[in-house]
Amino acid sequence: MRSRLHNLRAWARDREFNLALAHGSHELTLTAHRLGIPSSTTFDYEWAWLQHQLGCRAATRVVVPDSIPVERLARYGATPPKLIQYPGLKEEYYLSDFEPDPGVRQSFGLDPERVLVVLRPPPDVSLYHRHSNPLFPQTLNHLGSLDSVHAFVLPRTEEQRDYVRSLALPSVIVPERAVDAQSLIALSDLVVSAGGTMNREAAALGVPVYTTYGGRLGGVDEELIRQGRLRPLTDPRALDLHKRTGADSTRTRRNPAELLQLLLSALPEDTEPG
Repeated sequence: MRSRLHNLRAWARDREFNLALAHGSHELTLTAHRLGIPSSTTFDYEWAWLQHQLGCRAATRVVVPDSIPVERLARYGATPPKLIQYPGLKEEYYLSDFEPDPGVRQSFGLDPERVLVVLRPPPDVSLYHRHSNPLFPQTLNHLGSLDSVHAFVLPRTEEQRDYVRSLALPSVIVPERAVDAQSLIALSDLVVSAGGTMNREAAALGVPVYTTYGGRLGGVDEELIRQGRLRPLTDPRALDLHKRTGADSTRTRRNPAELLQLLLSALPEDTEPG
């Protein structure tokens, strides 16, 4: 981390930045603080302890969803007026004008009569997800043997890609190239993910989504579960596998300009943005 901080500080020192915006990057807020640049940091998972201890304390503003309890953030030095909370999911803001590309399904030869399930493996490389969770492989094996399903897997690493392919499951698809994942999610019938962003994108796009995440749930996921927009999965046989219609979807769209204004609030009052 020291070398990254040194290199970032050397790069930014003479560029006359007015503001630094970060999503979970403590290196950026630490560098901005050292250089006297105001900064806003944002995140939506509060249990990354070391990252937030460093990043929140260095930031001018901490902008997070209001579903994260304030007492969980106070331990990082994030209290009002430094702390600002916004309603909903960040995905509801940046996906507000998103419309899926209908050609994505055809480009992979997906049978429109089969249930399309998009799967995302656990974040094996993340520090906060240290323990292996057998639920995802069980789910993959269950779906991969059903001839009524396309199980479309979006691996995180080459090792995960090789592992999924080695199973040789007849209903599993592992893409060879980059995928328009947001369109794929929007056009799918179901999402099963052990991660965070894909779960929340599915919820924002009105797609049924199950989580197999094995770590400690954050406030955002807890709220989505209370709302019925995210379902914890304990048994693959409990998956509700059916074709989804347009009437099944309920999207939430929020104005991204409102979130931007919260981030820009780190600027001194006499500074004009842009």
